[in-house]
Amino acid sequence: MKKIKHIGAFALLFSVCLSFVGCSTGAPKSVPQQDFVKVNGTQFEKSGKPYYIAGTNMWYAGYLGATTQVGNRARLAKELDNLKALGVNNLRVLAVSEKSDINSVVKPATTNGFGNYDEELLKGLDYLLVEVARRDMTVVLYLNNYWQWSGGMSQYMSWVDGTPMQDPNVTKDWEGFMARSASFYQSAKAQEEFRKTVKKIITRVNTVNGKAYVDDAAIMSWQLANEPRPGNNSTTAEEKQIYVDWINGITAYIKELDPHHLVSTGSEGLMGSVRDEKLFIDAHSGKHVDYLTYHMWIRNWGWIDKNNFAGTWDAGWAKGEDYLTSHIAIAKQIGKPIVLEEFGLDRDAGAYDIKTTTNVRDQFYKQVFDVLWGPMQKGEPIAGYNFWAWNGSARTTRANYWWQEGDDLMGDPPQEEQGMYGIYDSDASTIAIIKAFNTKIQSLNQ
Repeated sequence: MKKIKHIGAFALLFSVCLSFVGCSTGAPKSVPQQDFVKVNGTQFEKSGKPYYIAGTNMWYAGYLGATTQVGNRARLAKELDNLKALGVNNLRVLAVSEKSDINSVVKPATTNGFGNYDEELLKGLDYLLVEVARRDMTVVLYLNNYWQWSGGMSQYMSWVDGTPMQDPNVTKDWEGFMARSASFYQSAKAQEEFRKTVKKIITRVNTVNGKAYVDDAAIMSWQLANEPRPGNNSTTAEEKQIYVDWINGITAYIKELDPHHLVSTGSEGLMGSVRDEKLFIDAHSGKHVDYLTYHMWIRNWGWIDKNNFAGTWDAGWAKGEDYLTSHIAIAKQIGKPIVLEEFGLDRDAGAYDIKTTTNVRDQFYKQVFDVLWGPMQKGEPIAGYNFWAWNGSARTTRANYWWQEGDDLMGDPPQEEQGMYGIYDSDASTIAIIKAFNTKIQSLNQ
């Protein structure tokens, strides 16, 4: 998720990537394949049964598992139990964050410079995986971020060249920020260090249960990044190809390390592909990309106005409905499953206060679920969803709603106001809609 409204050196990089792909991995050979989520045609399976995703985004879940001040294992248990009761079977979780000095970034971070890891945060991820498995849930773990709220690709580039990371919330230069993030794909040093981190996570052995991550069926998918894009609105054909080559290279490397788990990109779909359908198809057609992802943000993209929901709703929703269905058609064309892994909407009148009603949001959730349910019943490629996002029992006391280190972690990340899109455990009407749809999904997982 992000808060925006708009949408050579490569040869050296390629040689570096090839050298890394050739590394010995020691991947396990005898893991029971039926325990892992697998792809069967355009659907998921787990233990020989259909596995439709009824999920949420909870990027901070690994943080709650830590034993340090940022952690709160009692809260983690409560959140997971509440989500289980809602019929949620999958969480999309941030696996790695990068330390940055800008304000709109979560703190602390998993990595504090190349090769410098916060082991206590990694232990929090270990603990999460154990708790998720106890509840028969799975997780999608994303390994980087195109946006600034967890450091991400721009922080990699700051470590590479020593240039301070710019906060687009301050500069308002989103085009420049996106170009900076996309330069990550062309940096041999950034790719070398990213692959080291990828290997660090994927080959990790859980300190709680002693299980190697590559053996852990609680992990559904490794995801390249949160919303990777090829560049900004001026992306060239060469930059698009660099992006596709990066996806093909890093997914091959992940499969070399771990052939048992699924791999996904984390793409927003067409809006994250400079509205280029061919680019989106090319990015997801590689043999190591197991399924497609897409996100839908009808307010962020300017399709509706939060200050005039009534006057802009019909036209905005028409675009949203077309976006939902057109991506299912693309997945059918490619022959792979697709997951709607982010969508959300503000509280009424764009307010952040937890006491504000959610009538328009509730309508939006119902309409999204109605669009998904028809193709699901017909066995079309839509394999599930993750709503953005779960705030649960978190609360903010700040008058300006902006997160500061030490505050409760919630689904609304530090780059945006707390309470913008997240679902609180007190949002009874929205929760009832989610639970009802998840009950339908559960009927398919038989």
